[in-house]
Amino acid sequence: MTPYLSLAIWVPIVGGIAVLVLGSDRDAMKARWTALAGALAGFLVTLPLYTRFDPSTSAMQFVERAEWIPYFDIYYHLGVDGISVLLVILNSFITLLVIWAGWEVIKVRVAQYMAAFLIMSGLINGAFAALDGILFYVFFEAMLIPMYIIIGVWGGERRVYAAIKFFLYTLMGSFLMLVAFIYLYQKSGSFAIHDWFDLPLSLRTQILIFVAFFAAFAVKVPMWPVHTWLPDAHPEAPTGGSVVLAAITLKIGAYGFARFILPILPDASRYLSPFIYTLSLIAIVYIGFVAIVQADMKRLIAYSSISHMGFVTLGFFLFSVQGAEGALAQMISHGFVSAALFLCVGVLHDRMHSHLIADFGGVVNTMPKLAAFWMLFAMANAGLPGTSGFVGEWLVILAAVKVNFWIGFTAAISLILGCSYTLWMYKRVIYGDVANANVAALADLSRREFWLLGALAAAVLIMGVWPKPFIDVMHSSVVDLLAHVARSKI
Repeated sequence: MTPYLSLAIWVPIVGGIAVLVLGSDRDAMKARWTALAGALAGFLVTLPLYTRFDPSTSAMQFVERAEWIPYFDIYYHLGVDGISVLLVILNSFITLLVIWAGWEVIKVRVAQYMAAFLIMSGLINGAFAALDGILFYVFFEAMLIPMYIIIGVWGGERRVYAAIKFFLYTLMGSFLMLVAFIYLYQKSGSFAIHDWFDLPLSLRTQILIFVAFFAAFAVKVPMWPVHTWLPDAHPEAPTGGSVVLAAITLKIGAYGFARFILPILPDASRYLSPFIYTLSLIAIVYIGFVAIVQADMKRLIAYSSISHMGFVTLGFFLFSVQGAEGALAQMISHGFVSAALFLCVGVLHDRMHSHLIADFGGVVNTMPKLAAFWMLFAMANAGLPGTSGFVGEWLVILAAVKVNFWIGFTAAISLILGCSYTLWMYKRVIYGDVANANVAALADLSRREFWLLGALAAAVLIMGVWPKPFIDVMHSSVVDLLAHVARSKI
């Protein structure tokens, strides 16, 4: 059988190494074309994961297993199910767009920039596909390095501060996760993740392990109150870094809840679900209010991401098929929408070298194509029916109402808040008179920018109008996961 998962991991990594070897600042075009070829190949090898995926089973598919460190029972063990397969494809798709988006924008250390994204793409795919705890941990930690470099080298004025804060926040939480992995290994004699699902752990033990996992994954999501690194990282990161950070790396944390916390710690998950509800609702509502008052477009979208990811954590801990499928759909949709919004801001930043709302106004007069695309993505961010942003949020709200009306009602407030901060930003940036001479001189979307945003617009509309192909893929795995959690003692 073709090792599609290994190809999804190693093709972009090898492509990144090839960019470093073949590219140079004196021949930046060779670096660009090599990177684009590597990203395109990395995306194409993931397509069979969807076309050959069997949605009728919850079993792991495309499984690969080889010895790595057999003395400690550590294996190169890969596989995907309905929970992870779409995330692998999403990551490879976004990486292709990021490489293309930086084509004319990045002019310094082009090879290193492109290579960092390709290598990070392979590492992220490895985290989504890993079925061995140590293998997951290696990929989970290694992906920090390219992003740290991307922010620290190509970021804004405070890039070093933002990069260090990002690195320290995410690194410290993962140390506790490693301790939990070692404990589970001692109990089971294996690092295979699925061997941990049926361990007879007491509630007290599960709660302690829950805390360890939570420290790693909540920071990555990020959940309130460990979210403060994200609004600092986004304004300083280059456009490509913001796109991958919002569209992909946040999903690693949410994926950790579904892959580790729920199946390994079902009793603790149910016992601590009110705690998760509280933090999720604070993220959804309070952070929504914080987003409204932001003066920087990238900070506003960053806070918007925190609010939208609150739906994901809430959906998983409602313990219903509708809620979990809504959470996964929200993860995919947020990948499309957040990437599109940051690319729209990036288009303006490339021309004006600013992402402050006050520096703009009347952009529709000079950039009508950008204004049209941005309106679609703004509507999707606000959860408009017919766009991908509606699907996941609506499913989570419906599931929440069935558990407790007031939980669902509180979550639904975010639909109003989402409209408020998104359209308020859009109105100030896009509409009004052209008061800035620099705005009056702006050129509309280039052909490359048009097709970049067009690809994401198509994804947003397809998922919004016809979500069935996405939901069908995840359904069997979600049902099996929740059946496992339902067998818990509480």
